[in-house]
Amino acid sequence: MRASLIQIAVDEGESVASRRRRAAALVREQAGSDLVVLPELWTTGAFAYEEFGTEAEPLEGPTFEVMAKAASDAGVWLHAGSIPERAASGGGSAAADGPLYNTSLVFSPSGDLVAAYRKIHRFGFDKGEAVLMSAGQDAVTVPLPGTTLGVATCYDLRFPELFRTLVDAGAETLVIPAGWPERRRAHWTLLARARAVENQAFVLACGTAGTHAGVPQAGHSIVVDPWGEVLAEAGAGEEVLTVEFDPAKVAVTREQFPALKDRVLGLEPPRR
Repeated sequence: MRASLIQIAVDEGESVASRRRRAAALVREQAGSDLVVLPELWTTGAFAYEEFGTEAEPLEGPTFEVMAKAASDAGVWLHAGSIPERAASGGGSAAADGPLYNTSLVFSPSGDLVAAYRKIHRFGFDKGEAVLMSAGQDAVTVPLPGTTLGVATCYDLRFPELFRTLVDAGAETLVIPAGWPERRRAHWTLLARARAVENQAFVLACGTAGTHAGVPQAGHSIVVDPWGEVLAEAGAGEEVLTVEFDPAKVAVTREQFPALKDRVLGLEPPRR
C-alpha cells in the first residue's frame, strides 16, 4: 500500500477557500497513492478558536464537495482531515445554534463519503476546543482493500483505550490527523510509536506545518510499523510524506508476538 500524508501549512492571511483549492490540488498530485491523508482542522487551524464558529460548515458543505471531487479525480482513498462541523439543530437542519464538532471525513476513490468521525477527546482543559466543540461518541473504522483503518484525531492520541476499541473492531492501520504544537513534538513522536507497538498496528499520523493563531505547529508527520519502527518522518515545513508499506505485516506481527491475546483487563466485567 502506498500512502501519502499531506503536511499542509496553515498560516494566517490565507482564506479558507484558498486552502481548499490548494489542498485539493495536492490531493490530485497523489494520484499514484492508495491512501491520502490531510491534517486536523486544516481549513481554519487547530488553535484558531475564534474561527470555529464563523467557518463551521455542515457535513456535506463546501469542504465535503471539494474533497469528494479531489478523491474522485485522483482515484484515491482520502482521509480529508477534519473540519469544524456545524451539526443539525433541534429543528433538524444545520443552523447557527447547532452544535459544533471536530469531524473527520473519509472518501472512497469514487468520491463517496464512507465515514465521518467526530473527535471524542477535545483539547483545551475547560477552554478552547473543549468548550466550543461537542464530543463525539462513536469509534469509527473503515474497511479498505487489504486493511482496515481505525480513525482518531490529534488529542485522541493520548487515550490508549480508544485505540484498543478500534483494534477490537478490526483496525490494523491507525490514521491520526492532527494540529499538534511544536512545543510538545516529543510527545507526538513518542505516542505515535507507543500506539503502534501496543496495538501491533501501522500508525499514519499526519500533522500540520505553519502557525495556528500564533501557535507554531510540530509538523513531523510520521509513519510507524507494528514493531514501532519509524518508516518515514517529515520535517517541520509543508511537504508530502509518501511511504509504501505492507498491511500483511500486522497479521504476521500479531502471530509472531501474540501479546494482544494475553490481554486481561477491559475484555469483560471484573468478577465480584
